[in-house]
Amino acid sequence: MADVELVKKMLRAVLQANKGGVSLSRLQSEYKELTGDQIPHKQMGHNNLDALLETMPSVVRMERNRSGEMMCFPSLANETTHIAKVVARQRSSKKTGRPHLVNTQMRVKPAAPLVLNGKSRRQRCGSNNYMPMFNFSFPFFFTVCFNLPAPMNLNESLSPGKGKPYNPQQVQSRIKEVLGKYSNGFWVSKLPQIYRELYKQDLPTEAIKDLETWTHICTVEKTCSSNPSELTHLTRSSSHPPHPDLKVKLEELLIKYSNGLWAHALPKLFQDTYKTKLPGHVLENLHLLSDFCTIDYPMPDNPKRAILYRRSSSGGGAGEDENCNRRDSTTSEEELKLRQELGRRLSNHAVPSLQIPKEEYPSVLVVEATNTNGVILRYIGEGYSQAQESMEDEMREFYGLNQSSPTPLSAPLSGQLVAVRAEEEEEILRAQVCEVLADKVKVYYVDHGFSEVISKAKVFDLQEKFFKLPFQATKCKLAGLEPFCQDPGVLKKFETMASGRILLAEILERGQIPLVVLYDTSQDDDVNINAACMKALQDKTLASPLQVAYMNVTVSSVCSDGTVYCQLPSRGLAKLNEILEKIETYFHSQVTSEFLVSRPFCGKRCLARYKSKWSRVEITNLHGSRVLDILFIDVGVQASVEVFELREIPPPFLRDLMAIPPQAVKCCLADLAVSVGSWTPEAVQWLREKVLNITDCSMKVAKVDDAKRCIYVHLFTDKNFHDPARSLNHQMAQSDLFKTQPDVFLTSHRCDVNLTLLCSYPGNTTTSTPSETPSSPSSSLNLPPLLELSPPGGNMDVYVSVACHPGHFVLQPWRDMYKLVVLMGEMILYYNKTEEKPLNIEKNQIYAAKVENSWHRVLVKGVLTNGLVSVYELDYGKHELVSCTQLRPLIKEFRQLPFQGITAQLAGVKPRQWSEEASIVFRNHVEKKPLVAQLEAIQEATNPWDRKLTVFLVDTSQEERDIWVHDIMAEFADELTNEL
Repeated sequence: MADVELVKKMLRAVLQANKGGVSLSRLQSEYKELTGDQIPHKQMGHNNLDALLETMPSVVRMERNRSGEMMCFPSLANETTHIAKVVARQRSSKKTGRPHLVNTQMRVKPAAPLVLNGKSRRQRCGSNNYMPMFNFSFPFFFTVCFNLPAPMNLNESLSPGKGKPYNPQQVQSRIKEVLGKYSNGFWVSKLPQIYRELYKQDLPTEAIKDLETWTHICTVEKTCSSNPSELTHLTRSSSHPPHPDLKVKLEELLIKYSNGLWAHALPKLFQDTYKTKLPGHVLENLHLLSDFCTIDYPMPDNPKRAILYRRSSSGGGAGEDENCNRRDSTTSEEELKLRQELGRRLSNHAVPSLQIPKEEYPSVLVVEATNTNGVILRYIGEGYSQAQESMEDEMREFYGLNQSSPTPLSAPLSGQLVAVRAEEEEEILRAQVCEVLADKVKVYYVDHGFSEVISKAKVFDLQEKFFKLPFQATKCKLAGLEPFCQDPGVLKKFETMASGRILLAEILERGQIPLVVLYDTSQDDDVNINAACMKALQDKTLASPLQVAYMNVTVSSVCSDGTVYCQLPSRGLAKLNEILEKIETYFHSQVTSEFLVSRPFCGKRCLARYKSKWSRVEITNLHGSRVLDILFIDVGVQASVEVFELREIPPPFLRDLMAIPPQAVKCCLADLAVSVGSWTPEAVQWLREKVLNITDCSMKVAKVDDAKRCIYVHLFTDKNFHDPARSLNHQMAQSDLFKTQPDVFLTSHRCDVNLTLLCSYPGNTTTSTPSETPSSPSSSLNLPPLLELSPPGGNMDVYVSVACHPGHFVLQPWRDMYKLVVLMGEMILYYNKTEEKPLNIEKNQIYAAKVENSWHRVLVKGVLTNGLVSVYELDYGKHELVSCTQLRPLIKEFRQLPFQGITAQLAGVKPRQWSEEASIVFRNHVEKKPLVAQLEAIQEATNPWDRKLTVFLVDTSQEERDIWVHDIMAEFADELTNEL
């Protein structure tokens, strides 16, 4: 039997939140949204909902409206006031911190397969019952509620051993750990179970009674009920707030890292920035920072891994629309001056503001640049260039050469918007008058971004209908070039590479003048225009001159593919070392957060530590907002670091450092039978032992490969480069370092890493023969927990990572997307620092694999004889072929988050063999898109990757209506059937 009083309370809450009345059908869905369950009228002995409500006159009053629909209204009573206010407050509360939610509203579809009120991502207080809850006092991204029955009284016996003595200090310490581990919240009724699982002991009953007295550990709060003991949760207590000066410094750091800062990075970052130690109690009591930052724990198994986000102030910003590129601030300088002088518009019609495209990488046509802080461009695509072409076609027709065409303006005024017949005589363009001369007019073409002097006879009044499209010529700022925005060399390079071309723009900062990085994607390799322009600042006389032989050579790096990077004697190297020494001293004397890198982007030049000294780096790739790949351009070493490890180049040294070309010269050993890329680990290690940390090597140049930007050399460990037999090339050629058996990584090596780090599951078969097969790897280690799903009929925000056809696609739950980004960042940092080791790869086992530039959790599907491995990405649902050298054991830390990819099929359509046309239609509607999934059925399986869902997919991105994908596919299938 359902709890009648609890049902009444929940009904009151729903009705009080809808004082204007709610329909009978909506009452059911609103109740389910609040509690997770339908109103249990049958369990309470009533055939229908009307009959149940009629027995509750103190709760609900029912009336029919004019259309005959039954409406429900609250029966007002004093006892309902408290709970109504609490629930209304809970329903309307806003989460703070970084936004991770999409599709926050899903409208009701008429005649939906299931009763649905699709506010699919609203924060809920519980289901079935409200229950006591442990939680931190600061906000998080998601609130997790566990569906367990709640004891009606905190003093109710929850475990055996009532009244037995216990160690309060030990229990307090453990409860503090639990609060940190389950930072997203859990019901107090779950505490005994969690305590038992973690500590293999029962939670003493007396400890439950003592919770309210442990104010230094937690604060007991009672909410959502007239019964004080029914709904109780705990929050971490605030003890001593941080000193105001400490608070200011911490807030400064968080402002620099708007995408979050790992808590573990604070001590070193604080020490480097302010030359003083961070007080030790801060990391132990992160909740003390909750008044100015949000703390998130993306790895629940590791409470020490927290990310801090600066809490945004209310009404932040300057009241600007960050998506709006307003014409008033993006026109030419001439136009801006004119508008300031006039102080008024010479037209009664307003032109709408130009919106920055929503996509991260829009296509742009670069017009010109006299300053890299104000590059004039036009956006390409629907709503931009296409809309402009359509408007100009209409203008050409309206201002045609026929007799009825408008007459020219007799007296155009400065600042006036006009229509102009361009010098080519065929085009009619929108323009603004800049200057009126005797018989000519200087105009600025507001859609094309350039000025021209034309005859007054070509100037016409601009009709009202041509004011509707925003001015298309706008401006952007090139990231990284701000200090050199008017440098002649930079502008000349930009003119050569970009002017008049269609490029790809990466928008880093959306504002009145967006900050961008431009890319030329017309070649085999994308060209970073910003980085190329930066190279125009280099002084070529500071590079090492090309000659036949070099002495005093330093080999700075030996890559795993056999490539060698050397530093050659040059004026540039001497000057570089001198400047870097000055920077060391300069940083030591500065107490400021000014030099922290807050906006990294590909191609950016900055500083990072190499062998405990600052060295120049270039950012080569970004993995999310906190982890990135860098290249130490003066030593040729690649690394993956966190953004807090980078520093801006101080302004006093910026131009001098930019003038010095990279000092790492790429070399390959000449006259070896094995090409670069085919070196064995033994050969690489041998060469490293011979040349690294030796400063008096010498080398003789054999040839220069300009296409590969590489020099082929004979390398010597002393200054005697005249005898070829003494070269390392000769020694390696005569050795057995390159004489390996076929498929060395698959057959000739036993696994020399700890096999217990690998994952397996019962019943696996491997590619090895029984005599070769090691004991089942990781039999003592479990797979990650299963991905938690909504019950059938529930809604989930999802991202479709792969879509083959309606019978097979892969979903990722949106709620944990940021946790996956964090996990992959951690994997990159870990695996990019580990050396490659031979590994015995087995089919149906789980590994970490490097796919392109990222590390993924994968399942090996097959091992090929050519050294390639077929893998399935468990978080994204993709199949890939990778080299066996790119696999690593998946360590325990990276097996805590459930695998995020889960296969699904579309509900509401009959299973069939889908045609290629139907598959393309489906893919275009769902792939790479955030959608709402309504679960129809869950097909469980032994392995997480074998689970399958049947779901309805709903696109809620349109304001007017929801798009149910199964309706589209059913119509498409019917059309194909009719055609046949």
